[in-house]
Amino acid sequence: MPHSIVLFFALLSAASAAVAGDAPNSGGPAYSAPSSRIPAPIDRAYAGTIELAVDATDLRHHVFAIHERLPVQTEGSLTLLYPEWETASHAATASVANLTGLVVHAGAARLEWQRDAVDVHAFHIDVPAGVRTLDVDFQYLSPPTARSGALEMTPDIVNVAWHRLLLYPAGWYARNLTVAATLKLPEDFTPAGSLSVLTNRDGVVAFEPTSLEALVDSPVYAGRHVRQIDLTPGAAAPVRLDLLGDSPASVQIQPEQVAALQSMVTQTQRLFHAQHYGHYDILVSLSDTFPSGGGLEHLQSDENNLAPTFFTDAAHQLPYTDLIAHEYVHSWNGRFRQPADLWTPNYNTPVRNSLLWVYEGLSEYWGRVLAARAGLRNPQDTLDAFALDAATASARIGRAWKSLQDSNNDPLYMAGHPVAWRDWQRREDYYPEGVLLWLSVDGLLRERSAGRRSLDDFARSFFGIEDGSRVTRTYTFEDICAALNRLAPYDWATFLRERLDTHADTHLLDGLTRAGYRLVFTDTPTESFRQAEADSGNVDLGYSIGLAIGNGGTVRSASWGGPAFHAGVSVGDRIVSVNGATYTDDVLRAAVKSASHVPLDLGLEAAGKTRTIRLAYDGTLRYPRLQRIEKTNEGLLQSLRPLEWRR
Repeated sequence: MPHSIVLFFALLSAASAAVAGDAPNSGGPAYSAPSSRIPAPIDRAYAGTIELAVDATDLRHHVFAIHERLPVQTEGSLTLLYPEWETASHAATASVANLTGLVVHAGAARLEWQRDAVDVHAFHIDVPAGVRTLDVDFQYLSPPTARSGALEMTPDIVNVAWHRLLLYPAGWYARNLTVAATLKLPEDFTPAGSLSVLTNRDGVVAFEPTSLEALVDSPVYAGRHVRQIDLTPGAAAPVRLDLLGDSPASVQIQPEQVAALQSMVTQTQRLFHAQHYGHYDILVSLSDTFPSGGGLEHLQSDENNLAPTFFTDAAHQLPYTDLIAHEYVHSWNGRFRQPADLWTPNYNTPVRNSLLWVYEGLSEYWGRVLAARAGLRNPQDTLDAFALDAATASARIGRAWKSLQDSNNDPLYMAGHPVAWRDWQRREDYYPEGVLLWLSVDGLLRERSAGRRSLDDFARSFFGIEDGSRVTRTYTFEDICAALNRLAPYDWATFLRERLDTHADTHLLDGLTRAGYRLVFTDTPTESFRQAEADSGNVDLGYSIGLAIGNGGTVRSASWGGPAFHAGVSVGDRIVSVNGATYTDDVLRAAVKSASHVPLDLGLEAAGKTRTIRLAYDGTLRYPRLQRIEKTNEGLLQSLRPLEWRR
């Protein structure tokens, strides 16, 4: 190349670099990145004990009043943090907006604080020389109505989630901060939880001092109607069932239900062998007003918020039958053993969620299995639950652009945000798809070991270690592969990555096949499907015309690329007629059932306008269930059989 051309391209490259940002005289503003004033957490000792006093008596206004006394470590700059990252939600879901009335005193002198300009969960204080303690007062405004958030205070139940009721000094690991907490409760309220109680006098409960890490992981439920049942009489590490309800009737439970929960505890302990709690509390709210349908995990307790009829009408509670088992499993999988990139030293350090398919997916699998082993759910209903997992995962066509591995990030940006097109956007699919993945792992372990090894062995060898220890042990993807390889030599890394990173469904149902079943669809729903449909409040025709319809014919969801989607139906449309007849749920079901013989015309209303569309659907009603594959092993049914003790 001639020298002149080389020189030309060199000058052109330099000019391009200048335009890109190197030119000092561009005429626009220059960005100056803010420097952080927040000390990074360091694993070091903290002198003294933080005193935390929470007053939970203002039920009428749903307000918690908080007073803290913090030992001062040094004069000068101090940063107090309000927790942002909630462990069980895997996301920054704790809002500082509900913290109000913050006032800081050094003795009689009021000290001004300054909120950090970048991290609004941080408050900076200049501590004068000679000050030994600070007094901090504020209020936490819990949601006053269900429309403004999940209720934490009702006339009969209070949920004391410590991470929403405190500030803590930046610069230390949570495990190095000691907290002595007291809780003032309304008259006639009884507390329940895993914290050790020192005294309970005049409505004020004083808890044994513990680390901030243990405190935040140990919520307290309290209520007017509380019933506590020992599920492991005489055990060195007892497990208690704590029922809290709106009335005495709501905390009633039958002896056979207690026996099934006792069996669930026994089967879980036989699965893992080791225990990582001094005592354990299964906290169960049974309320019309308290939020229902969800659970949260902790090392020495779990939260299960259920309908008041959960025990009194148990036959209609199939969607939540394995919730308690799932949350109990988390004591081992998630709390004691925790993904390395999810563990953080405090509650204002971002987490990463690359292994939620283990943390949540495997716990969901064992929740299914343990509920069956304990008799909480019969084998057929359990098979039907696996059918729902398989059908849900198969319908997630968003896999074409978004892998299961990427779905592990969902809590980081989807928490609290509605998802209109769930099958295309994919949301938390590490639950149902994780169940199928671990079912496949179980089947392959059995194959590779000629039936001598299964996921039960993985549970014991990987999670059931260090009996009695309550010190978190982290793990990585490589650790998972190594543990599986010790049980049955195989290229587990490739096996798992093919399923985590794929955009195809080639291996999605391998686990069912290995377990002796296939997914099929019939025109009659299973009882599990019926109850899941009733719980959602929708008419679920997702596997036929691709619609879920709520009250009054309003379209709640439309399957991306499904028959209704292609016909122009969208979320928010209202179906007013079906083949000329006024819409009802039964009219629509009957029309879909006959769609292979009669065209399906829907009258729709949206934005004040009506139109009629014809659905190109030549089929009938379709509901998922499992079908036995003849002349194959019954691996799935084998997994559901109760365990005997093994050494």
